[in-house]
Amino acid sequence: MTSVLRSPQALQLTLALIKPDAVAHPLILEAIHQQILSNKFLIVRMRELLWRKEDCQRFYQEHEGRFFYQRLVEFMASGPIRAYILAREDAIQFWRKLMGPTRVFQARYVAPDSIRGSLGLTDTRNTTHGSDSEVSARREIAAFFPDFSEQRWYEEEEPQLRCGRVHYSPEGGIHRVASTGAPGPE
Repeated sequence: MTSVLRSPQALQLTLALIKPDAVAHPLILEAIHQQILSNKFLIVRMRELLWRKEDCQRFYQEHEGRFFYQRLVEFMASGPIRAYILAREDAIQFWRKLMGPTRVFQARYVAPDSIRGSLGLTDTRNTTHGSDSEVSARREIAAFFPDFSEQRWYEEEEPQLRCGRVHYSPEGGIHRVASTGAPGPE
């Protein structure tokens, strides 16, 4: 795979998943969406989908053989999920901090205001997933957004988004490069 050349100040991309337990409840889904916006993430792409069991197995194959693997695969294929490509400086670490610890019990005590601390139900039904590194973000984004070109995004969209030429489109639920004369960051 070719590496993408980008400026040192470039926005970083990460994958964020909203799991079936949260997507099933419109108010929870909207609350998470609003947390993404209020924490100054740019929503680069967003889609809702039903994930086939085979896709879940492939995505989580690094966990195959672990005690939670089958439960996780079954759960992720149980209903609609929402996938986001998010961008901001240090997006991976900011999203992981906003999500909180994987284990809901721990999240409730050490990060009660995090998404998992306030909305998570169990360690499997913990509301969200996020990439843990740039390598996994690249792989995970490709799994959910196969038509997305990271290189093209860094060449065409990222410089303009980084400079504040941003417009959030509530209809599409994503940020776009503002056209000339359009308002700046919202």
